[in-house]
Amino acid sequence: MSEAQIEKINNADKMGTMPVGKLLLSMSLPAVFSMVIQALYNIVDSIYVAQLGQDALFAIGLVFPMQMLSLSIGLGCGVGTNALVARRLGQKRQAHADQTATTGLLLSVFHSVVILIFGLLTARPFLSLFTSSEHILEMGASYLLIVMGFGLGQQVQIICERILQATGNMIQPMFSLLISAITNIILDPIMIFGWFGFPAMGIAGAALATVIGQWIGMFYILYVVIKKDHDVNVSLKNFKLEKIVVLKIYQIGVPTMIMNAIGSLTTTCMNAILVGFSDIAVNALSIYFKVQSFIFMPVFGMNQGAMPILAYNFGARNQKRYEHTIRLMLTVAFAIMLVGTMIFSLAPNLILALFAPTEELLSIGSVALRTISFSFVFAAVSIVMTTIFQSLGYGVRSMIMSILRQLVFIVPMAFLFGKLAGLNAVWWSYPCAELLVMILFAPQAIQTVKRQFKAYKN
Repeated sequence: MSEAQIEKINNADKMGTMPVGKLLLSMSLPAVFSMVIQALYNIVDSIYVAQLGQDALFAIGLVFPMQMLSLSIGLGCGVGTNALVARRLGQKRQAHADQTATTGLLLSVFHSVVILIFGLLTARPFLSLFTSSEHILEMGASYLLIVMGFGLGQQVQIICERILQATGNMIQPMFSLLISAITNIILDPIMIFGWFGFPAMGIAGAALATVIGQWIGMFYILYVVIKKDHDVNVSLKNFKLEKIVVLKIYQIGVPTMIMNAIGSLTTTCMNAILVGFSDIAVNALSIYFKVQSFIFMPVFGMNQGAMPILAYNFGARNQKRYEHTIRLMLTVAFAIMLVGTMIFSLAPNLILALFAPTEELLSIGSVALRTISFSFVFAAVSIVMTTIFQSLGYGVRSMIMSILRQLVFIVPMAFLFGKLAGLNAVWWSYPCAELLVMILFAPQAIQTVKRQFKAYKN
């Protein structure tokens, strides 16, 4: 057996043999670092755009739901591919793992075409729902058409990262995101303001910098997946697209797509509610979503590292390691979110100062950041529960959680609170919704884990 083959076996088996704490740390840190870097360049985008004025920041806030919708498709397919590949590796079904990875990659190309067509048809009509300003419409539409029109880079990059993460390889996905982030951060001021002789493109420049970064990151990670030696082999040679594999990927992944799409719908509804009070309130919510990613991304990164560990040990029927991983996830997620709550509660004005704020934005935004941050500790539990359900193949349960939190709870409460007590009360819809979801689903998560492993034993 060659040295490469021995290393390949060890890499797969470590999810069933390495001490759980060390394994979760090694699997999560690269993903956490990657997602923090990603959060950084999302914020850098908005910081630069804010220098163009509050109208530009308003336009970015309006297009955010459409960006979320596009991202949701890639994340859903990535989650489905990741969980299924990791499970097949845990079951020692190599050929099925290879087929699943290749199928996921092909689906990402198909999704990018769908996103392109959808963007062309809906960008301007969507923005027209919130503003009649031709200037804002032009800025928002130009941004959306570029980001969605060249979405192939994002879609393929996400799938390739999830394929490698399913094998325990977290380093190359980290490099891919780092390459994208650095490229974006460098190009942002050059393309927005026209540095070094480049034409000043404004918001369109921010969009172009984003997609260029995504495509360069995609080329890197695609080369690694296809040309380097891994626990799975992605190849079209002798490949046959099978309906059952596609359905299984979607069975796990579609609920994640819907969850994120619901997030897009929720933000759209929230923007509609907030516009009734002030355009600046939309800017405050937009800033919140950009900045809160610094708190949420480490937790999401940990979940990325934990997903293949959970799926592998579920496939290997190792309940002790599975539950140990969950306990560690909850501890870390709670600690991160508690720190986030303290930062947002104690220093909201320092955060807002990054975005060239007016007095009105400081007044509205400080209340928004402080109030919504009370939802963080409850969200920590919900995020971990989502990963648990997905690793067990219960993606629909995660979808129901998201529907309840965002459509059944947040939007109606925001509307009602706003009518009864004004703008400042709208923000309380977030912590109230997170608390209700945690109370409803935590017992279900515990029972589902016990039931699934009991069924395995029987």
